[in-house]
Amino acid sequence: MSQQQPRFVSAHGGHSGQFCLHARDTLAEMVEEYARQGFSWVGLTEHMPPTEDAFLYPDEREAGLTARYLQDQFSRYVDTARQLQQEYRDRLTLFVGMETEYYPGSLDFAKQLRTEFGLDYLVGSVHHVDGRCFDFSLADYQDAFDQHGGYEPLYCAYFDAQLAMINELQPEVVGHFDLIRLHDHDYPTRLQCPAVEQRIRRNLHRISELGLILDYNARALFKGAQEPYVSVPVLHHALQLGIDLLPGDDSHGVDSVGAHLATVIALLQEAGYHCQWRCPAAPQ
Repeated sequence: MSQQQPRFVSAHGGHSGQFCLHARDTLAEMVEEYARQGFSWVGLTEHMPPTEDAFLYPDEREAGLTARYLQDQFSRYVDTARQLQQEYRDRLTLFVGMETEYYPGSLDFAKQLRTEFGLDYLVGSVHHVDGRCFDFSLADYQDAFDQHGGYEPLYCAYFDAQLAMINELQPEVVGHFDLIRLHDHDYPTRLQCPAVEQRIRRNLHRISELGLILDYNARALFKGAQEPYVSVPVLHHALQLGIDLLPGDDSHGVDSVGAHLATVIALLQEAGYHCQWRCPAAPQ
């Protein structure tokens, strides 16, 4: 008799077009799709709003939005998510979370938001290095590459920023750990650079010490990458340290709800992970 397959969950439940310009569909439509697919639980993780206009994403700036508007919108997101949490309580367990940022002033603001809105948990992510966004577009990544003078110093700066975020926020889930490889076709070589590998091991040890969970993020596969975040060497070291992992679809619309989760769960099983999901938040 075959073992029962692990239930679908998503600790990095992604973003809706209702509250994020680079996503699509309403949050309710996305939650309904999670329920239709039979997810056991899902964490809703819209982006935290920017602290000031200087940290608007490019599409937000082009749309004429302001940090104040997005801060008000975040309040509407939490209200909507809490309503859905109650409406779906008999069909799907929802947790109301937030994906954080890392740039000057963001960590204190993230802690403030967590307290003010009573968020169930945080996904701690890094999309900026030295205050510069690197993952919104290839051009942004190239700018960050140029600013740091190459891949290795860029990777080192990224993992240093990630450690600072981990130590300061201690988020229940560390989001897409090796996102910095996003536009680097030769990232396996980069991950083996001694200075980079040392930082990866250092950060994973800190995650282990704090008992945090690692996001095993399927979004990379949806965008055509060969493997999820995290890559195989990072996954193996995390498993050696006994770090818990959780699948995340990092969905950006109904079309990516649950996308490639079966694949990432199979990869975890092949790597020897038990796939007994640890919830990042207390039951509601």
